[in-house]
Amino acid sequence: MYNLPPLGLVNLATALKGTPHRVNVVDLVLAIRQGSLGMGKAIYDHCADVILDQDPDIVGFSSQCTTYPPILQISKRIKERKPATRIVLGGHNASFLDCQTLEQFPFVDVVIRGEGEVTFKALMDAYEAGGDFTGIPGATGRRGTEIVQNEARELIPDLDLLPLPDYTFVPPFSTYRDACGLPRSIAILEVGRGCPHRCIYCSESLMWRQKTRTFSVPRLIREMQNLHFNFGAECFLLSYDQFTADRRFVETFCHEVIRKGLNHLPWYCISRLDSVDPPLLRLMREAGCESMCYGIDSGSEKTLAFIRKRMDRNLLYPRVVETADQGIVPTLSFVIGFPEEEREDVDETLSLALRAGIVGNNNPLIQMPTVLPGTDLSSRYKTSLTRKVDTYFSLGLEFDNGRRLGSDDRMIHSAPLIFSSFYNLPCAGVPLEELGLIADYFPLMVQLYPRTFLLLSVDYRRSVSRLFSKWLKWLNKRDKNKKPHLTPRDTFLYFETFVTRFMAQEGPPERPYLKDLLRYETAAISVAESPASQTDFSIDLHDLKALRPIRSENIRMETFDYDLPMIILDLKRGDFHASYPVQPTVLLFKQEREVLEVLEINPFVRDFLTHCNGYAKLKEISQELHGRYGEHLNRQDFLETCADAMKTLGQTGLLHLK
Repeated sequence: MYNLPPLGLVNLATALKGTPHRVNVVDLVLAIRQGSLGMGKAIYDHCADVILDQDPDIVGFSSQCTTYPPILQISKRIKERKPATRIVLGGHNASFLDCQTLEQFPFVDVVIRGEGEVTFKALMDAYEAGGDFTGIPGATGRRGTEIVQNEARELIPDLDLLPLPDYTFVPPFSTYRDACGLPRSIAILEVGRGCPHRCIYCSESLMWRQKTRTFSVPRLIREMQNLHFNFGAECFLLSYDQFTADRRFVETFCHEVIRKGLNHLPWYCISRLDSVDPPLLRLMREAGCESMCYGIDSGSEKTLAFIRKRMDRNLLYPRVVETADQGIVPTLSFVIGFPEEEREDVDETLSLALRAGIVGNNNPLIQMPTVLPGTDLSSRYKTSLTRKVDTYFSLGLEFDNGRRLGSDDRMIHSAPLIFSSFYNLPCAGVPLEELGLIADYFPLMVQLYPRTFLLLSVDYRRSVSRLFSKWLKWLNKRDKNKKPHLTPRDTFLYFETFVTRFMAQEGPPERPYLKDLLRYETAAISVAESPASQTDFSIDLHDLKALRPIRSENIRMETFDYDLPMIILDLKRGDFHASYPVQPTVLLFKQEREVLEVLEINPFVRDFLTHCNGYAKLKEISQELHGRYGEHLNRQDFLETCADAMKTLGQTGLLHLK
């Protein structure tokens, strides 16, 4: 999951430029990806070797969630082998667990809380002068057996006072790109810090004391230019949860990006549904916005109130459509399994995700709650922590043949409050193991079969979560898996069979067009990995009889009992009608790179393409179809009609000549 240079460490290194200190940034994750640091039970010993080869006086780590156990494991080994080395920790976990960490792990010397650029430099200067952390705001340290927490440091009032991050401390962006198999070199562009909201599960607003600050637009433009022209950045990840909170700021930023000619560089940002509209989205797209994340969290009003998230669910569908219409791909983030949730609350969230999937053109992300240190969720439920399943922010330490090291597990088990991100909170309505499977695999249903799955649950009055579990169990039994597992290919190959057998057992659906929807979604998936069509099509009209047309491999034709285009449009609008009149419709599915196109065609085009198999000559096809479609034309005129059809279909990439 790790793709980018560590900006936090780069910022700290940059803050020490021009001082007597010699600074090295060591990126151990990149070393793992490049293969220079091997996996296995000795990985932390090897990490300590890499660091100690620099002969450091001070080693600083940035910590958050998954990285906390390995940071402590490596620190312990460094201290054992070179006791005079001072170990300094920073980041979210350390900031909220400064005293607990120092009490539990005596090899840690100092924790820097919150913003580190000023505090870390002050600490380094103090060490250089023969002192320690005493009197340095924002630092917590050990004096003998006593742990001393100094006063908090005031937030940097003007972020522009910070120097531009100096990426000469780390390998080029292209190195990260190649190591991670990415199509482009990505750079983090820190836009601002902070969040004014009070969501129960989030440490962001607590870290920045519910205040927000942004870098100025001129500073951001200067940094974009620096990262692109001097370091080769080809794409930007805008780091700031509140990017669209201030409309004037966003508009100024976008206009300046366009004016400076930087809008050919794509970027990604985070937004709220209630802070954008079509004009702003249009401007953002023009400025280069390629993708954005909306934090939806829940479809349950009760849950939204519990987590203190004020969000109008009715904004979801129009915003997804409006965002996609501008050519921006939205990622929709949902969270299931909060302590107070009943199954009905989880089902409301899953139904909301399915309805967003019906709208289309978005990426669903479903997570279980992560218990972050310092949050109200942690303080309120800290006595209920349990370990059942790994959540999104507890993955990444599978260093022992795909498993977590035993030493890491023992460390995590020894201090639940320090390593709370590896723990779960029991959910009132759904077992944790079931929630874990839903979080892992339900996005596949949202992407592949949202219409079928949602209407199946509605027509048969089944809980969405229970129906999904039934599907997983059916597939698990069929494939004799020891553990439930689901892939896109599994879904494509077997879900249609599952639904067909389910309907045979439970009786016909209330909506008779549900079977057509199932075939529609299966057809759409079937062409997804088809080869690209030929776009160059020319024919010699002097010898029509000898031509052997062949339909393209990236198309599929289906005849439906109902007017599927109308039904699909109604579903996108949220209109789930009980019935439609029977109206046979022929649809052609065509995949061209990442774009699926669905066209309504007439029976003649369907039959003509069906006969274009690469063996039949055009004259033979014309003779075969003349009785059905050319009764008012002589055979020569109908042959010319077929030639015109062949030419038109060829130019649109639906067939070519053998």
